[in-house]
Amino acid sequence: MTNTKGKRRGTRYMFSRPFRKHGVVPLATYMRIYKKGDIVDIKGMGTVQQGMPHKCYFYGTKGRSLHKSQH
Repeated sequence: MTNTKGKRRGTRYMFSRPFRKHGVVPLATYMRIYKKGDIVDIKGMGTVQQGMPHKCYFYGTKGRSLHKSQH
């Protein structure tokens, strides 16, 4: 039986990593500097479960950063 309920239902390809890009997430992903008002794409990664956007409402949408990065 397939899972018909839940946050990650039907996301087999949406949250999967590309071919040959599996494994540890590069540190540059977290150290990227955003300024206030920058336009960003909201995408989740299957390797990082915390803070994952909802598949229906936020995945792939564009948004603006509200705060400047601290590093």
